[in-house]
Amino acid sequence: MASALLSNASRRLARQHQKFGTAIASKFAARSYLTHSQLPEEHQMIHDMCRKFADEELAPHAGKWDKEHTFPEAAVKHLVSAELKSTPKRPFICGDPFGWDLLIIRFRAELGLMGLNVDDEYGGSGLDALAYAIAMEEISRGCASVGVIMSAHNSLYLYPIDTFGTPEQREQWVAPFAQPIKDDGTMNVGCFGLSEPGNGSDAGAATTTATLSDDGTEWIINGTKAWITNAHEASAAVVFATTDKSQKHKGISAFIVPMDAAGFSLGAKEDKLGIRASSTANLIMDNVRISKDMLIGEQGQGFKIAMQTLDGGRIGVAGQALGIASAAIDCAVKYSLERQAFGKPIASLQSIQNKISAMVVARDSARLLTWRAATLKDNKHKFTREAAMAKLAASEAATMCAHQSIQILGGMGYVSDMPAERHYRDARITEIYEGTSEIQHLVIAGDVIKEYKGM
Repeated sequence: MASALLSNASRRLARQHQKFGTAIASKFAARSYLTHSQLPEEHQMIHDMCRKFADEELAPHAGKWDKEHTFPEAAVKHLVSAELKSTPKRPFICGDPFGWDLLIIRFRAELGLMGLNVDDEYGGSGLDALAYAIAMEEISRGCASVGVIMSAHNSLYLYPIDTFGTPEQREQWVAPFAQPIKDDGTMNVGCFGLSEPGNGSDAGAATTTATLSDDGTEWIINGTKAWITNAHEASAAVVFATTDKSQKHKGISAFIVPMDAAGFSLGAKEDKLGIRASSTANLIMDNVRISKDMLIGEQGQGFKIAMQTLDGGRIGVAGQALGIASAAIDCAVKYSLERQAFGKPIASLQSIQNKISAMVVARDSARLLTWRAATLKDNKHKFTREAAMAKLAASEAATMCAHQSIQILGGMGYVSDMPAERHYRDARITEIYEGTSEIQHLVIAGDVIKEYKGM
């Protein structure tokens, strides 16, 4: 697919430079990017494409989807394939050895954002965590609900199976979800079942159980998972269940559970404050039987899989929060340039300028933390603390920017005629899901203290 072509083109370019002794690949691996203009061409292209898609296909409809609590099916399908009205600026590649015109045509036909980090062998785009963070910000700037649908599918469903699953599991449960549009026009969407009605932040206290059948060929799962994004649209779930209570968190295992299995049902859709175009509901499992080979990784490895999945997922949520912050800034600045008070645009008032400055500083600072965490992940370095820092800073920046956007708009910020109030409602969840801000502080401080103890 197109993004895979882009990756291949980048690798060929790196090999050409290495041939001439410049060792470009190693330099790129160690480089930190500070602005969009410094990003590699492939990442700039992803940014430009996602930004245009968000402006043309998401932002104009986000308010309607939110008001009607409507799942944006057509928009989500366009995350897989979409035809945009223009192409990004052609980069300078001497001799154009990669057929850039063909590359653009293919990329315009396939965005590939519903399998962005999956290898092309299984139908994915084969892109990195930095590309994912960039795409998440721009998509969420257009519609935070579409952003969370994309995030839960990529970070929480695809990642653990793609990383810890067997080749057979990846073939059956990753490939059809990385290219999720089926022949009949319906979609394969995934979800992630970790939280329960009685445990949120205490992920190790899972009461959902999985026991082997008497003949040892099936797992029998009983329990309820709560607050599950994509619940009503998903066709499969990654579910965490206790297989050995005596081992506590080390007795938790991860499973792939088809949602059409006998005994599997859904709770009612939650009536949420924000991200209302995405569905959130309970997963209810009553003697659900799945094949023994639906275990992900090894028995007792579930808690580790969940924590590693959430580390990467926090980069996605940080990207989503950045998108909400950017949308709030866009709304506030544009309004301040048009709204007249005391005979001039309110953008000329120092009190308004102070708010705009604080919003942009918070957003840009959080973006740098997010890109740092993504770059560490891409270079296979430990990034747990950095992902927590990015998620914490970005989510709090989103809430602050949305709050100040309403303040700049005044009364117009409090009514649904303007998107400011929706950004405010959407921002609030980013401080809660995939680890509350309080949990992020614990993760960060715990890692810092561990570091000092080791000195």
